[in-house]
Amino acid sequence: MTPVFGIAGRSGSGKTTLIESMLPLLAARGLRVNVIKHSHHDFQMEPPGKDSARFRRAGAQEVMVSSPFRYAIVHELREAPEPPLDEQLARLSPADLVLVEGFKQAPIPRIEVYRPAAGKPPLHAEDCNLLAVATDAPLDIGLPCLPLNEPETVVAFICRALALG
Repeated sequence: MTPVFGIAGRSGSGKTTLIESMLPLLAARGLRVNVIKHSHHDFQMEPPGKDSARFRRAGAQEVMVSSPFRYAIVHELREAPEPPLDEQLARLSPADLVLVEGFKQAPIPRIEVYRPAAGKPPLHAEDCNLLAVATDAPLDIGLPCLPLNEPETVVAFICRALALG
């Protein structure tokens, strides 16, 4: 089973920026990393008039776009419920670690990205799966506080927590 670790936080807290800065550091440790990003918004892989969008609009359940550089599969839910995280994890290629942005309700270990100056309420008071908080300000909260602007420290914490090399 591939280890899964979540990065949670309110919108605009810096989750994506943190993950982006951690990926090269994890790769430098020899780890293959997949990422699942949860969004509450609709998204398009290609502009609406392109072939894959036309196929989906015409009724295809899944459309794969493939090139010599990458491929993507878009699966239309068509009013079906969003699959739970474990089903989505099962669709990924093998890796050493999966980072998950979002899915705050999933029972996976995670850290919170929290910036008190943003004025949004923290998650750490209500999430029992949080192992630490990555922050840009000193906090006295009973959880380890990691320096948000030092992704190597966050990577080291996650690797220790999951016993990764």
